[in-house]
Amino acid sequence: MNIALIILAAGKGTRMQSELPKVLHKVAGAPMLIHAMRAGRALEPKRTIIVAGHGFEAVSAAARTEDPDVEIVVQEAQLGTGHAVDQARAALGDFDGTVLVLYGDCPLIQTRTLEELTATLNDSAVSVLGFEAKDPARYGRLITDGDKLKRIVEFKDASPEERAVTLCNSGVMAAPANLLFDLLSEIDTDNASGELYLTDVVGKAVARGLQCAAVRCAERETLGVNSRVELMQAEKEFQNLRRAEALEDGVSMPAPETVHFSFDTVIGRDTVIEQNVVFGPGVTVESGAQIRAFSHLEGAHVSRGCIIGPYARLRPGAELAEDVKIGNFVEIKASALDEGAKVNHLSYIGDAHIGARANIGAGTITCNYDGVMKHHTYIGQEAFIGSNTMLVAPVTVGQDAMTASGSVITQNVPAGDLAIARSKQDNKSGVALKLMKRLRALKAAPQNKNEGLNQCAELLAY
Repeated sequence: MNIALIILAAGKGTRMQSELPKVLHKVAGAPMLIHAMRAGRALEPKRTIIVAGHGFEAVSAAARTEDPDVEIVVQEAQLGTGHAVDQARAALGDFDGTVLVLYGDCPLIQTRTLEELTATLNDSAVSVLGFEAKDPARYGRLITDGDKLKRIVEFKDASPEERAVTLCNSGVMAAPANLLFDLLSEIDTDNASGELYLTDVVGKAVARGLQCAAVRCAERETLGVNSRVELMQAEKEFQNLRRAEALEDGVSMPAPETVHFSFDTVIGRDTVIEQNVVFGPGVTVESGAQIRAFSHLEGAHVSRGCIIGPYARLRPGAELAEDVKIGNFVEIKASALDEGAKVNHLSYIGDAHIGARANIGAGTITCNYDGVMKHHTYIGQEAFIGSNTMLVAPVTVGQDAMTASGSVITQNVPAGDLAIARSKQDNKSGVALKLMKRLRALKAAPQNKNEGLNQCAELLAY
């Protein structure tokens, strides 16, 4: 089917109490607009039109990060949903196909639902997505006769009998492009709001003797976000849905309610995700990995058999091969770790390449930033980095090489060598007792501060 998407994203969202355009507020790490674009993109549309208004530049930039070919049109004044859709008329003047109207503040719509909606156009002229509401509140109502949709009535214009109907309008609509814009030309502002309602095209179509259809979906898919409370509800619904999908796909989670997914998280089967794990954008975890409690992953790739955490942080650019182990309070950034490498405790590895089966001791830091430039560290396979080693990049530690604990490595270490880079220890007999005695005396008589400090300095110079 030849499809064009029109995504309405012009509203300011006053109830959000924010300078940020409403559709750019995030659910699961992505702007709501991106969720709508992704749901529609799975239908392989020929054209995607974003109708923007408030925050036009920011909305346009966000949309183009997801789809560089997206087309942006502006709605200068918000005169209703019908007026908003009509702003795409010129852009789609030569388009011969189906138009699907979506909303940038509805992040939970599912692709399968949109597929079902567009499929009904085989038997109807206009198809509308509806839902049975637990609390119909002020939603527009879908007035049907059996399987046929007769009209859509906005709550403000509905009679008491019509308000008793629980089948509500989501606003999502599909129709042939030529017919949709032809019907839009006939609607007017004769309603309680004085606006051009997109919903009026249904009545205009029925008046022509055309059949319209209502397709039902789960109420949560149609959740439109207009406030911070509704944004929170959308986040909750997304997470619950994603957790259920992960469990069905063979992922083990002993406490799924504590796991937070991003919009694009990919988790392989037989992976175990423990309590309080957070996935930021851009994470792929292959099958059979274990993500232990209180770990945070973002922009990272975790291969089969890896063990991450607890309390580990993987930052963008972390690339872990099979059977890598990242332990507690370890941070990995922009680094590749080859098969079987281990960083088990209290370490920072940034801008580095760690060879296969290398062992990185506790307290190791790759000192990769000089205040202006980033530099790289290369550690060969099966190398052993002693605890509390500072690796001052750029530096290379060869295959099977070792560094002694407490070393500051500023030069390359050839393969098989042991590097010791620490100053000689000097034990000063009895100085600790004398120093503590004088410091306590200084604390008790601060008027003698200068004299006391001089005496301490003499002891340390001894």
